[in-house]
Amino acid sequence: MFKGILINKDEAGYRAALEEIDEAQLPEDDVTVRVEWSTLNYKDGLAITGKSPVVRRFPMVPGIDFAGTVSASSHPKWQVGDQVILNGWGVGETHWGGLAQVARVRGDWLVPLPKAFSTRQAMAIGTAGYTAMLCVLALERHGIKPADGEILVTGANGGVGSVAIALLAKLGYQVVASTGRAAEEAHLKALGAAAIIDRNELSVPGKPLGKERWAGVVDAVGSHTLANACATTKYRGAVAACGLAQGMDFPSSVAPFILRGVTLYGIDSVMAPLAVRLEAWQRLAQDLDIAKLDEISREIGLNEAIAVGAELLEGKVRGRVVVDVNR
Repeated sequence: MFKGILINKDEAGYRAALEEIDEAQLPEDDVTVRVEWSTLNYKDGLAITGKSPVVRRFPMVPGIDFAGTVSASSHPKWQVGDQVILNGWGVGETHWGGLAQVARVRGDWLVPLPKAFSTRQAMAIGTAGYTAMLCVLALERHGIKPADGEILVTGANGGVGSVAIALLAKLGYQVVASTGRAAEEAHLKALGAAAIIDRNELSVPGKPLGKERWAGVVDAVGSHTLANACATTKYRGAVAACGLAQGMDFPSSVAPFILRGVTLYGIDSVMAPLAVRLEAWQRLAQDLDIAKLDEISREIGLNEAIAVGAELLEGKVRGRVVVDVNR
């Protein structure tokens, strides 16, 4: 038996609860992991509360991330004692996830824990930080350099935004953080933001084209914010879009793309190929200031995850939430 959050949907309704789970209930896959740390992401908040139909099978253990140690394996790549990370692959949506003390998954979904990180530090980064790195890699591949000008990061107090700021600042970029929480200015500047703007400058309907300002953008918000970011990106600049905190819609026009040559990169972290994942984690180990992880993250126990998942959707959570599944 092990502890985990279990989501059920039946005639009694949709509900998430901390329960004792029998290992016999685990999916039939080739690697079993003793989970040490998990996280809470926006998608986990949606799963726990049921506010969006992200969970496709029931019962379901939520949690799109985990880090831990292999306890059993029939996969040729993994041996008992290996430390591993999982991000995405539908885990926590269609396959039991990481908000539990034990997980069983496909070995092909796992990546090795970089030597630079503990399992806790890896989850302070989590899917959000790994996604932020994918965004930074997209801007780099586009050819954007620190001398090209300001980089906008939207949803700056969230997990993606927090790690993106820290990464970009360490790489020498001038970062402008967009947030709706003015009281967090000192926190965002401690992460490396050079300036702060109110999210209301971007979150309302705007013009098809605005004054050119951004060399590049990391956007975790979507909707009008993404449209306005594209409309104010410089000629031949780039926008990396990875989230929908404001909405799934994209109320824009083709003007930024055909008149300024702006490129919009879609960043998918869930199904990214193994080579992409390995590159992202290697770069995180190289380019992320580990000291910033304490500024970015807070720690909770598994018994707190349901309540904090609801707070996350209400915009009350700063940065990353790491979950100690063993308390």
